Amino acid sequence: MEVTLLGTGAPLGLPRPDCPCAVCATSLGADARAATALLLDGTLLLDLTPGAAFAAARVGRSLGGVRQVLLSHPHDGPPVEVPAGLPQPGRVPDGRELALLTGHRVWAVAMDAPGTGYAVTGPDGQRLLYLPPGGAPAGLEEGSAHSEAYDMVLADVVGRPDALAKLRAVGAVGPTTDVIAVHLDHDVPPGAELRRRLAAAGARAVPDGSTLVVGVYEDVPDVPRRTLVLGGARSGKSVEAERRLAAFPDVLYVATGGSRSEDGEWASRVAAHRERRPGSWRTVETCDLVPLLEADGAPLLIDCLSLWLTDAMDSVGAWDDAVWADGGERELRSRVAELTAAVRAARRTVVAVSNEVGSGIVPATASGRRYRDELGRLNTAFADECEQVVLVVAGQAVVLRG
Repeated sequence: MEVTLLGTGAPLGLPRPDCPCAVCATSLGADARAATALLLDGTLLLDLTPGAAFAAARVGRSLGGVRQVLLSHPHDGPPVEVPAGLPQPGRVPDGRELALLTGHRVWAVAMDAPGTGYAVTGPDGQRLLYLPPGGAPAGLEEGSAHSEAYDMVLADVVGRPDALAKLRAVGAVGPTTDVIAVHLDHDVPPGAELRRRLAAAGARAVPDGSTLVVGVYEDVPDVPRRTLVLGGARSGKSVEAERRLAAFPDVLYVATGGSRSEDGEWASRVAAHRERRPGSWRTVETCDLVPLLEADGAPLLIDCLSLWLTDAMDSVGAWDDAVWADGGERELRSRVAELTAAVRAARRTVVAVSNEVGSGIVPATASGRRYRDELGRLNTAFADECEQVVLVVAGQAVVLRG
């Protein structure tokens, strides 16, 4: 089964008409995208968009053989006229299956937002899932016939990464599933930043006009097993770390700072973090990281190493010069070595957050300088064990490794 992507953008396209934002201003040439529409084997068109016939002609395709046009979402872009010769667009009711004379079978997937998803099985058995913008499947159950791993999934990965997490949770997206990001809007800069974010989710983007063969292996970058996200205060480092795992189910969020119920400001920060995390994630408050790193399981998000270090330094008496000199420093080195050894041996996906504090004002106290130095050593040791290291500055992620 062949799929030609006549467009891969949001309903209004990219750049959006008359939008002055920086992303739209730079979405030119290969980064410009028409509204998403899919042509399958030249006979089935999923979503009719403005200029679909011209888009097909530009890549040497014709809509003359289309026998069925299906709409996935209430169209909120420019009005679309049906080109001469095309059948009137329709929609399959949720949960119903349509058998085409071309040998394709189409099953309508119910969504948690307005619109319809389509699971298409080709004449030779390849399976494709196409989801509308802003929606995730509703009611898919693990073990059902429609939750078996698809060969290809085309979805709004940037706008609804939790849709990909839901598909992974029931087995509909597996290690060999080719995940293609469509409905791309001005939420994320194009080019390298888009590719980086999609790679972290195990997905990729392709240019408009691309023809893909469903079921053919594509060399998509592997999701890094271990990632360290560094950044200063309010730099966006926690958001960056959470974004990297938003497309995965059952993430274990490890909060190393505790609840501090007596501190109102801290409680507000914790509440803000919890509100933006997916409901499927679990949270544990602990600084005992080694057992978690040694265990198999779902992805681990550790936020953050700087608070882990504070706890470790408290435990070894690092703030007392005499205790520090009489074994405290040695004990801290041992704890850091144990932690980094566990990271090296970890088999689960790990994303850790830490503060980058060595570039600011020199602390006025000896204990402050000691903490700054030890955090620099910890970050260096932890980064050495990670496939990818990212520094977040003003909300922008700069890849240092990987």
